[in-house]
Amino acid sequence: MDAVDQAILRRLQRDGRQTNRELAEAVGIAPSTALERTRALRSRGVITGFHAAVDLERLDRGVQALISIRIRPQSREAIESARDTMAALPESVAVFVVTGNEDLLVHVAVPSTAYLRDFVLDRLARRKEYVDVRTTVVFDYVQPVEQSELPPSVRA
Repeated sequence: MDAVDQAILRRLQRDGRQTNRELAEAVGIAPSTALERTRALRSRGVITGFHAAVDLERLDRGVQALISIRIRPQSREAIESARDTMAALPESVAVFVVTGNEDLLVHVAVPSTAYLRDFVLDRLARRKEYVDVRTTVVFDYVQPVEQSELPPSVRA
């Protein structure tokens, strides 16, 4: 990716709904070049789609938590099944398969701490394959607006 691709990517991450003409003007290139470069970023898999960002508090999901889960038996099938089950729950924001003492890390957003308690106790802790469930309430959550290539010195 060159500087033009990175500039296009930054602009689209800030506002994926801008017109191609607005994008081209902001980056300082011709609209045809902006369109060609954006299509190339999509075809190379750098841009995977365009999504609406939502305010979880306005959806009455102002309490966020990270839930770590240890799975038994320790097998690919058990972990993938748990991963898919957690990803399908409406409370889930993101699900990560991780290394260490836990197998899954689940980011959830719910209406209240009472809801979170009931969710963990009634829907997770009762599952026999979930041998350890730990919950950490998130006080503040900031999602970076932009992602780009790291500088060469950082990649080593």
